[in-house]
Amino acid sequence: MSSPDPARAPRGRRPAGPSELADWDQTISLPAVGHGHGAVGGLALTALGVVFGDIGTSPLYSLQTVFSAEHNAVAPTREDVFGVVSMVFWAITIVVSYCYCYLMMKADNEGEGGILSLVAMLRRTLASRPKLVGIALTMGILGASLFYGDSVITPAISVMSAIEGLAVVDPSFQSLVLPLSLIVLTVLFSAQRFGTAAVGRLFGPVMCLWFVTLAALGLPHLLSRPEILGAISPHHALAFAIARPGVAFIAMGAVVLTVTGVEALYADMGHFGPKPIRLAWFCLVFPSLVIAYMGMGAMILSDPRTIDNPFFHLAPDWARIPLVVLATLATVIASQAVISGAFSVSRQAVRAGLLPRLNVKHTSKQEGGQIYIGSINWILFMGVLLLIGVFQSSYALASAYGLAVTGTLLLEITIFLMLAHFVWRVHPVKIGIALVLIVGIELVFFLANVAKILHGGWLPLLIAGTIVTIMMTWRRGSSEVAERRAIIEGPLAEFIDLVREGHVRRVPGLAVFPHPDAKTVPLALRQNLEFNHVLHEHVAIVTIINENVPHIRHVDRALVNDLGYADDGIVHISYRVGFNDSQFVPKALAWAQGKTPEMDLDPSEARYFLSSLRLQPRDVPTLRPRWRRQIFLWLSRNAAQRTQDFHLPAERTIVIGGNLEM
Repeated sequence: MSSPDPARAPRGRRPAGPSELADWDQTISLPAVGHGHGAVGGLALTALGVVFGDIGTSPLYSLQTVFSAEHNAVAPTREDVFGVVSMVFWAITIVVSYCYCYLMMKADNEGEGGILSLVAMLRRTLASRPKLVGIALTMGILGASLFYGDSVITPAISVMSAIEGLAVVDPSFQSLVLPLSLIVLTVLFSAQRFGTAAVGRLFGPVMCLWFVTLAALGLPHLLSRPEILGAISPHHALAFAIARPGVAFIAMGAVVLTVTGVEALYADMGHFGPKPIRLAWFCLVFPSLVIAYMGMGAMILSDPRTIDNPFFHLAPDWARIPLVVLATLATVIASQAVISGAFSVSRQAVRAGLLPRLNVKHTSKQEGGQIYIGSINWILFMGVLLLIGVFQSSYALASAYGLAVTGTLLLEITIFLMLAHFVWRVHPVKIGIALVLIVGIELVFFLANVAKILHGGWLPLLIAGTIVTIMMTWRRGSSEVAERRAIIEGPLAEFIDLVREGHVRRVPGLAVFPHPDAKTVPLALRQNLEFNHVLHEHVAIVTIINENVPHIRHVDRALVNDLGYADDGIVHISYRVGFNDSQFVPKALAWAQGKTPEMDLDPSEARYFLSSLRLQPRDVPTLRPRWRRQIFLWLSRNAAQRTQDFHLPAERTIVIGGNLEM
């Protein structure tokens, strides 16, 4: 595998090549060319508000869940407390610090991370091994589906756990938790359409204050019982597992909540680069989390009654109301991160042919990644409301949360190791160490949460199963329709020869036909000629090519082909975009301007023609059972209008309909 073009590397960072990726003992990061320490520090501060919101708010509910699981099976004794805190420390160290910050960030798809980026890398480099690529694609679909479950559960459990701190201040406030949670979440989802550009600048400083507060809350308790630092030794976790294996297994199912949101480290790598994320993690986030968890362990040793809500008991009485306010702000930021992530995953899924077209609204003129998808937003919101109504507490939701997290972790590390073995040719010994150290721990986490399926773990499985069914149905159905449509459209080369030989009447103007297949005739073009018996003087067929990379440089996007003749006024434009780029057809004309002497590709003078098919169940005969056909047809009818998806001017766009008949 050749190294990517260095000119396309984000933020001036040299992309990793196979030789350096194969050596897992290399230096953790490369210097960011063109950025001083101040720039990296600024990016690290911003990353606090985007990347670490989820994992940073896990102390609100993680230890509370550990000590309340299975009717308080984990006791507040010295042995159990030391065992649990040791498990927490090594889970964070191995899964976050080693697996994600050290290993996973070495695998970037033109600077981008995330499970779909991993799959894109495999599809690009192992195109000759379709079975292996198919397995990776299936795992990617499952991982993306689990992420949607995470996007529903995270806002509910995070915000509820923060507001539940009111019950620690005064038990009579318990009745306010549900209505206040609903109010906060309603405001959060309602504000999505305005984007986060205005308030996003505050996310980093607020989360910085949050992590400093975590350390400040835990430190006094840690200093009062410094022996809790002994939990750093892994023998306490092992002794706990050997002495009480059943209880330790239950505890592992809740300990995994301390690493929730770790996938954001990798998924958001393209926004900041690995160095700022690592800087923020090792300099602030990791130490603050360790101090907070150690402090909670020390406090429980001193007062076992605090296991009902260890986090808020860390604070003195006078500080609990301000802490509830700060915690609520932090959980809103954490929720914002996963909601934005759901928008990004949805757009990537559309580009990969796994979902129908969606209405994507860009909420920032500067940042292409800041988008809003109304349908996804309100589906998530309805899911969150349903969760709060059914579970009614963060503790009850925790059982559902763990399975989504552990499933995603297992899928990501599996695809990563496939890349390491089949593409980078990493030594089998190193693969074996990763399997034992990382996959072994994550597998135990997963199995411990499988045991909770009847107690809420069914929820992420239900959400993931629904999303997988939708994605696989759309992928199969759209592929079948495309095959039948290509036969009806006919070869483009034959059509051009027919036009040249038939002395077709030409009328003034530039007609643009967006069309997915560069080898066939756009239906709108064929039907326009058949019904009106005329052809525009200048015809541009635009095919958008979705590359398996996040971004394509503007100067490299448009490629013009005269289709064999330089005098017939018909050209084909290939418009290459990455999965984080906008499919802006008028801009395709602008970037193609001057690349052909045949015509003036002025977007302001163009008329756009779209083909529209009315599908029937008989159009997808191999899609079985029948209910899958109905799902496909429903998705097709409710897909976003291409005038919006392609950013076409409505006053100069014509849609020509037709049926898919052989």
